[in-house]
Amino acid sequence: MFYTAYDLCTHFLVRTCVDRLAGDGQHTIAKAMQQVQVKGLHRVELRDAKSRPMIVTLELRYQRMTVLPPVGKQGSYPALQLTVLHAQERDPPPGRPRIEWKLITDLPVRSRAEAIEKLHWYAMRWKIETFHKILKSGCRAEESRLRTADRLTNLIAVFCVLSWRIFWLTMICRSAPQAAAELAFTQTEIELLEHVVREPHHNAQAPPLVRSVMRLAQLGGYLARANDPPLGNTVMWRGMRRLTDIQLGYELALKRSG
Repeated sequence: MFYTAYDLCTHFLVRTCVDRLAGDGQHTIAKAMQQVQVKGLHRVELRDAKSRPMIVTLELRYQRMTVLPPVGKQGSYPALQLTVLHAQERDPPPGRPRIEWKLITDLPVRSRAEAIEKLHWYAMRWKIETFHKILKSGCRAEESRLRTADRLTNLIAVFCVLSWRIFWLTMICRSAPQAAAELAFTQTEIELLEHVVREPHHNAQAPPLVRSVMRLAQLGGYLARANDPPLGNTVMWRGMRRLTDIQLGYELALKRSG
């Protein structure tokens, strides 16, 4: 894959668990990286197993080096000049595995800022995978029975918009809780959620957007207890499906839909 990306004049950034041969073939990447000094620190905020926020410090090491193909394929592929980037947690707490990313890329990393940039790029992987999970498990795109590529393309295009909205609603509650509820919902949707769902007392003082998103998640089965973890895409998907049915019935009752 590395050589194919090089041959196509494109780039890659992947996480690796294979300790490949490096340099002259007499040592591995891990041995080479042991000699690299820490070139910067990066603090990130995350949640522990109980969804409590915490801040960890990562030590950054990066080095440009020659990476060799597997021994059995060295006659078919050349060695490549690649950048190895290791981000390892400093002083991990007891009872939890150390956070450690081992990334490899053909792009240069010449500074702490560029190293953090690559970490942010790779962190997008989980959002991409979640989007595809909604597309496959929520929309069930793989179960469609369309027989032509054009029809399948049109269906997936619609599903992509729907999947994006579900994922966006899930994340905006975390990233921009102070935004207006009208940013994510129509006025009709807001009113229906207020009438249909009883919100918990501990959520009464939350911003309007958070309250609307929480009500939508409750429609999907989210219990919304004070110590519950943040809502996820599954309850948002179920809630949106129920809200769509409720709104359709409401519109039909008002004779707004034929």
